[in-house]
Amino acid sequence: MLARKAPAGPLKDFYETPYPDKATDVHEVDFVALDLETTGLEARKHEIVSIGWVPIHQMQIDYSGCVHQLVKPTRAVTAESAVVHRIFDTHLENAPSLEEGLVRVLPNLAGKVLIAHHAKVEWTFLSEACKKVFGVPFEIPTVDTLLVERRLAIRRNLDLPRGGYRLDVCRQRYNLPRYGAHNALMDAIAAGELFLAQASHKARGKPLSYKELAA
Repeated sequence: MLARKAPAGPLKDFYETPYPDKATDVHEVDFVALDLETTGLEARKHEIVSIGWVPIHQMQIDYSGCVHQLVKPTRAVTAESAVVHRIFDTHLENAPSLEEGLVRVLPNLAGKVLIAHHAKVEWTFLSEACKKVFGVPFEIPTVDTLLVERRLAIRRNLDLPRGGYRLDVCRQRYNLPRYGAHNALMDAIAAGELFLAQASHKARGKPLSYKELAA
């Protein structure tokens, strides 16, 4: 349906690429871990200023495929948001437009499953961006590492405190290294590594289908 509505170009090509079946073993699914830095938390009001992504093939992160893409917003970056992601107007003067950013990232997501921590944020901003540029929303099969961690905590009868599902806190439970936060690429890598640890924990050496982790 969305493929018919999308204009010719990267979003139409994205929708015409088949999604993997949810019954497919995770080792046969191509994933992309992705993170966004934005000027705020409201997708209809705020804008994307950077996109970071890294491919995962055969349950291994391809660090050579890491990409960090700045995106120029239509309005000046506020001091409040710059304090969080440390991206200033001077960094964005020659950055690609939102459309150019989408043209680059969409082919890297085609036919793949998106991985993100609290994935609703990434999906909502990308959907609003696609509606703005192409007139059609964005949909993609997703694994939300935050939701996966909640399910695993319930299974292990863990009563986690407030803040216990933050990306860095979740990573600590799997003895993963600490990274600096609020950099789109580093957060994408952090979410990808967390996903691999969660999948390994859930599989325990047995076959694991993608649907057992999907949001």
